[in-house]
Amino acid sequence: MTSSIDDEFQDFMAARWPALVRTAYLLTGGHHSAEDLAQTALARAFVKWHRVRDSSDPAAYVRRIMIRCHADQFRRSRVREWLTAHLPDTAAPSPETSRDQREALVQALGQLPARQRTAVVLHFFEDMTHAQVAKALGTRESTVRSQLSRALARLRQDGLLAELTGRTAVPLPPCAPISSTAKDGL
Repeated sequence: MTSSIDDEFQDFMAARWPALVRTAYLLTGGHHSAEDLAQTALARAFVKWHRVRDSSDPAAYVRRIMIRCHADQFRRSRVREWLTAHLPDTAAPSPETSRDQREALVQALGQLPARQRTAVVLHFFEDMTHAQVAKALGTRESTVRSQLSRALARLRQDGLLAELTGRTAVPLPPCAPISSTAKDGL
């Protein structure tokens, strides 16, 4: 009995591993951290495999485990790590355009707060609907929409993705002052 369950889990893991690592990479920004996160999520899923297997969507179940593991790691690391704006050692620029684009994308995602980054990754890179993202994050659809809106506005304002899209940074419009005629009407 256990060998068939082990085989079933191994088949699931082999099929989902690339997608899990890709999502984890976009969440963490590092290859090694992504593999660790995916392994942690799969280890927790294996312990609960009877529940995961019986769910309507095992891949979504494991993805949710991974998102929660990432949130837990982020909370723990915030206390122990010293965050800086610049790394002491920077990598030499790559001549490959696709690698530069990937780095720009990871850097831009790294500038977003964790919940906004998670919403962007799940919606745009995992092609999840607002409802699916809300379910994965344990929140409402309206919260997901506002997180996505704020994240996209920040990315546009900072110009972090200008190289990828070929556009220039779009600053947010200043608030228009209230005209004297509008003041009189109040």
